[in-house]
Amino acid sequence: MLKLEKRQADSRLMSYVSPLIAIVLTLFAGALLFSVLGHDPLHALYTFFISPLTNAYGWTELGIKVAPLLLCAMGLTLCYRAKIWNIGAEGQFIMGALGGSMAALQFLDAESRWVLVPILIAGSISGLLWGALAAWLKTRFNANEILTTIMLNYIALNALLYAVHGPLRDPAGFNFPESAMFADAALLPLFSDDYRLNISILFALFFTVVIWTVMARSWVGYQIQVLGEDAKAARYAGFNTNRLTWFALLVCGALAGLAGVAEVTGPIGQLIPHVSPGYGYAAIIVVFLGRMQPFGILLASMLLALTFMGGEMVQIEMSLPKSLTGLFQGMLLFFLLAADLLISYRIVFQPRTARA
Repeated sequence: MLKLEKRQADSRLMSYVSPLIAIVLTLFAGALLFSVLGHDPLHALYTFFISPLTNAYGWTELGIKVAPLLLCAMGLTLCYRAKIWNIGAEGQFIMGALGGSMAALQFLDAESRWVLVPILIAGSISGLLWGALAAWLKTRFNANEILTTIMLNYIALNALLYAVHGPLRDPAGFNFPESAMFADAALLPLFSDDYRLNISILFALFFTVVIWTVMARSWVGYQIQVLGEDAKAARYAGFNTNRLTWFALLVCGALAGLAGVAEVTGPIGQLIPHVSPGYGYAAIIVVFLGRMQPFGILLASMLLALTFMGGEMVQIEMSLPKSLTGLFQGMLLFFLLAADLLISYRIVFQPRTARA
């Protein structure tokens, strides 16, 4: 009989090596998958992971997808360091896009770039309020944040669908479920007219530094880490755990909301039903793959952003379903969790005589 036995101590080295092991196993499993589908595995992996980055345009598109992943991931890092298992970045992202779009539609005739300020604030506040709802349910009723944030994701999605099919639908849009195109002044500035990359990547890098500074150099960051290590010790030390819970969820909601509004005022330019391909969920993988460290999260964001681009590439060039993106992300998470499990536990064989 096989059983798991707790190791005496976790290997610090293996905790950093396990993401690399998970990536290698994902590539191996992906190669087997492509072989089963009747494609040359090396060519398919090249198309998925390398081909999107063979020119400057591909790298700028990578930056477009890194920005929302990085913003959501840094907010989730704050929560997960405190052992607050927020799964709601996707809903907060959607609410940020919805709130920001409602504001942008009030400035369709605007010509001043200053209209971006209230639009970005509206999106951030919308995400913040969605995070506040989860914080209130947890601190007031001790509701499990995993369940509440997952359910709030679906509520946010349905709110988005209602908006684009109803009050925010473009009356001149031939009955398509989408809003009017935003004014040029309400769109994020581009780095170059030849590419779609905009300043949202600067927002992401800035808040990466801010969150890292808060966690590493501030009193509230220290309290959050103590809360994550031992909630009883945090309460014994006099830390207000409810206030820390509110802080983590509000910051996470605001950053995810900023990512959402940056998406609709950036590459999309309007509100559409599929405003997010799953950035909020993918950001969860980013956090754990990056080991909750800023540089690691940045690299993990680039890898997960590449999976979104790779899914589009194999769909175009190999006529494979775009859902391969989710499959690769799922395999990556599975192998990462398996590797992490074996860091803390080892598999031992227990003979039948020993059990008797």
